[in-house]
Amino acid sequence: MSAVCETYPVRRVYSLPKRLIHCLVAVAVFALAVPSYAQLSPSGSMRRSPAEIVKRYVLLDQKGARLDAPSFETVRPYIDWGTEPAWSRVVVIQETTVPEDYRKWEILNNLEVIIPVSFHVRGAVYLETATFVPEDTTEEVRFHVKVVRNYWRIVSPVIPPHVGLKRMVNFVREAEAHEQDAAQRIVLAALIDSLRKAK
Repeated sequence: MSAVCETYPVRRVYSLPKRLIHCLVAVAVFALAVPSYAQLSPSGSMRRSPAEIVKRYVLLDQKGARLDAPSFETVRPYIDWGTEPAWSRVVVIQETTVPEDYRKWEILNNLEVIIPVSFHVRGAVYLETATFVPEDTTEEVRFHVKVVRNYWRIVSPVIPPHVGLKRMVNFVREAEAHEQDAAQRIVLAALIDSLRKAK
């Protein structure tokens, strides 16, 4: 009995030249060793304007970033205080103005400035009573910005949250949807109505 031997075509394998392999390894190691653009230009870089830090902080605040603990982490890169106080009042705003022109700032020295920010205020929500007190006014807050550990940071003042009107309505609506107590849901619904009238 003769053995049958099957043959298969052999695929030729081409190896990469050693020089190319070394080059690819070097590129990969270099990519891991060099920090990303975000690390090279982090929030508050001294090469950038301190007004950028204030603008980002104010915008995040307007979007409600300081209304709860988890979202507070998003403002941490712009400030020099560790914890957010427990606020009983939230200022409801329509818009803000942060001057980019350094001539409108108070320059204390080359590492420290005060930037005035104007808020168009529509009123305030008092959280303990879930009531909105309308007040159409302009408020100016002077943000003290200085270099801390080589980055621009807001060092003062620590002001109550200044939240946009639309975001505040949505925040109260979410609270109403999760509220179990029927009486409290009525209070929150009334708060939503009073906020809507402020528009």
